Amino acid sequence: MPVQADPVPPAGGVLRVGTEGVYQVYSYHDDAGKLTGYDVEMITAIAEKAGMRVEFVETPWDSMFSALEANRLDLVANQVAANPARAAKYDLSDPYSTASGSILVRKGDDSVKSLDDIRGKLAAQSSTSSWSGVAEKAGARIEPVAGFTEAATLLAQGRVDVVVNDTGVIRNYLAVNHAAPVKIAAETPDKSESVFAARKGSGLMPAINRGLADIRADGTAERIAQKYFGTGSAAPKQSSTWDLVRRSLVPLLEAMVTKTLPLTAISFAIGLVIALAVALARMSARRLPRALATVYISVIRGTPLLVQLVIIFYGLPALGLVFDPFFAAVIAFSLNVGGYAAEIIRAAIGAVPRGQWEAATTIGMDYGTSLRRIILPQAARTATPPLANTLLSLVKDTSLASTILVTEVFRQAQIAAAPTFDFLVMYVVAACYYWVVCQILSVLQSHFENRFERYVAR
Repeated sequence: MPVQADPVPPAGGVLRVGTEGVYQVYSYHDDAGKLTGYDVEMITAIAEKAGMRVEFVETPWDSMFSALEANRLDLVANQVAANPARAAKYDLSDPYSTASGSILVRKGDDSVKSLDDIRGKLAAQSSTSSWSGVAEKAGARIEPVAGFTEAATLLAQGRVDVVVNDTGVIRNYLAVNHAAPVKIAAETPDKSESVFAARKGSGLMPAINRGLADIRADGTAERIAQKYFGTGSAAPKQSSTWDLVRRSLVPLLEAMVTKTLPLTAISFAIGLVIALAVALARMSARRLPRALATVYISVIRGTPLLVQLVIIFYGLPALGLVFDPFFAAVIAFSLNVGGYAAEIIRAAIGAVPRGQWEAATTIGMDYGTSLRRIILPQAARTATPPLANTLLSLVKDTSLASTILVTEVFRQAQIAAAPTFDFLVMYVVAACYYWVVCQILSVLQSHFENRFERYVAR
């Protein structure tokens, strides 16, 4: 029988590992902003034994496996529960931890004593989580949410009846949020075995499993487990709201300056060029350019921006087109701006009196010169207010880029709030950043409107 060769490590010995970065106690950022957690330390130690260096790619849970399938990641380390469906689709490692589940209810609700009692109740669950399957199998009605924090918030507000999740996550949440009006009602009989996941046929798992066996043998795995779950593990640090905000101001500003603003400026500039070309095509006397422009506008305005982002970032790699997260966001936002702004520019050009075209022709100007020197300067005044609204919307829409691994302001706010679960405060701070930028842009809008006044025919 031929001997199978050892699998080849990822290119350059770098293992791209997908993890949330906002999932206490498994994957989160500490007070210094460093990515840490049980899963983070486990896969780092395993990779070291396997002779690989880990590069973490922080990814929202609902996008994790899409990123894996699109070859954006080599491995997922985020409390992936082993089950037959996942084993059929992905390469799974040996289990590295076993987690029990707990049922969270509002204080004063004594109707739940066991998993059987949640039948018919409304449960807030991440739709891709194994705990959602546990709740659904028990007869609960599922309210899909993005993650545990959103689920716990809905429960505290009385909008759902129960939440089923990892006991460690729930206990950590209760330790940080003493005043939360929720309690553990019961534990589930289900035990979830956590594994690492890779693409089918990746060849990574023999090395990962050997590394896992090595850190168990030398006691590293036990030390990591004791650090996060042992009786001597440190209780979560309590920070004041002001301390949280103060620590986050600079990271949020950095995300605004290095990601949100460049993404907005580049996308808007490219989008305007696309919009002008499409608007002129829509006004063309030729049938083909007019039809193509109409279809383009219809597709862009008829599909959600989030779907466009996901298709470009996660879908196109199936066709061999792989883009950097920031560049993929630029493509999606530029195309989106182009679709909406094209109609604004077309309407603005159409609002210029026909006599202006005729006067330009009379003095010998061709179409291009007339457009550049006579029509567009006048149309700019009409188009400025609606185009400014498009720009303001784009500033806020950049928050969607977090779904394709761009750490902009909104994502940075999530990272900052994860250790303390104080998401409301951080979302308000992020909103203030967006508001300030939009106010500055509104002032610039007024300036350009006044400047373009001189081009308007009287």
